[in-house]
Amino acid sequence: MYKRGLVQVWSLEQPEWHCRIDEGSAGLVASCWSPDGRHILNTTEFHLRITVWSLCTKSVSYIKYPKACQQGIAFSRDGRYLAVAERRDCKDYVSIFVCSNWQLLRHFDTDTQDLAGIEWAPNGCVLAVWDTCLEYKVLLYSLDGRLLAAYCAYEWSLGIKSVAWSPSSQFLAVGSYDGKVRILNHVTWKMLTEFGHPAAVGDPRVVVYKEAEKSPRGLLGRPTCPPPRAAESKYEIAAVPATLQTLKPAADRANPKIGIGALAFSPDSYFLATRNDNVPNAVWVWDIQKLRLFVVLEQLFPVRSFQWDPQQPRLAICSGGSKVYLWSPAGCVSVQVPGEGDFQVLALCWHLSGDSLALLSKDHFCLCFLETEDGDTARGKLGSHT
Repeated sequence: MYKRGLVQVWSLEQPEWHCRIDEGSAGLVASCWSPDGRHILNTTEFHLRITVWSLCTKSVSYIKYPKACQQGIAFSRDGRYLAVAERRDCKDYVSIFVCSNWQLLRHFDTDTQDLAGIEWAPNGCVLAVWDTCLEYKVLLYSLDGRLLAAYCAYEWSLGIKSVAWSPSSQFLAVGSYDGKVRILNHVTWKMLTEFGHPAAVGDPRVVVYKEAEKSPRGLLGRPTCPPPRAAESKYEIAAVPATLQTLKPAADRANPKIGIGALAFSPDSYFLATRNDNVPNAVWVWDIQKLRLFVVLEQLFPVRSFQWDPQQPRLAICSGGSKVYLWSPAGCVSVQVPGEGDFQVLALCWHLSGDSLALLSKDHFCLCFLETEDGDTARGKLGSHT
């Protein structure tokens, strides 16, 4: 509860156990778990410090000078290390801590004007650091703070908007405001290829799925009345070349709707899903083995969120309506969320096992349990509304 500076913790296995953390006058702007589930990291107001609370020993540790930026803290995939972006004396630094005892392992300055984010490679060997959108710069550092490489695609224009590692740590995808994704390889840290996002798809090898509303009919083919709670929809395969809906960004406003706002690799590193913010209704799926566009899915409404199943190449998409969309190489499907009222799916999150999905609306959530059918990994059934 940010306004009161409080964090409350409950145990699902021991209902009588509970914890309350009060930051008091220091305030609270962010809170997260440590990977071991035994510590909670709270960021105080004005980013004065990060407080590490131990649920086991009730001890407290402090991390000073955290920077207020897009992605200022990052845990390594194995949970052993924490990297924190810092700002001291008008200069950017990165500190690496050991999560077992929260001792400082390395501290080094970064060659950035205004550091915007940090992200560990899944193998924990390389830390990616990128600069503000006004300066196109990606820096790759080793665990001991050595600069391995620096990459800059262009100058004098808005730069990096999103960054994602492949699960194999072999590729780093960099989404930019120019509407392109650049793939860097882990051997030379040079660009392997770049993917553009034009408004027209002309490659006949690419399958373009377009969401279309089903028109419900009553007796004698007349439309039903009153209309259903939420119109049903289905996917149709569009003829290529296919034109996608584009959005003209407002040039006189901050944070223009342009560039690659979201990207994510599939768990096997075979596919990369991207969203170009000025083609807001489309999700692009790229074949990383063949380095080409594989599928485009165009929704009726702007895509709010998408995430890969952690266990297989299956992509879940939501667009702010009462439906979830699932895509896999076997096909795609639109699924209505059960329950009363109009449940608007604003975000989603997979369980690590890949057999359930949490859908989030403004003040409710829905747990979905998927029952896969033989030969079709994209189909599923949803249930258990909370």
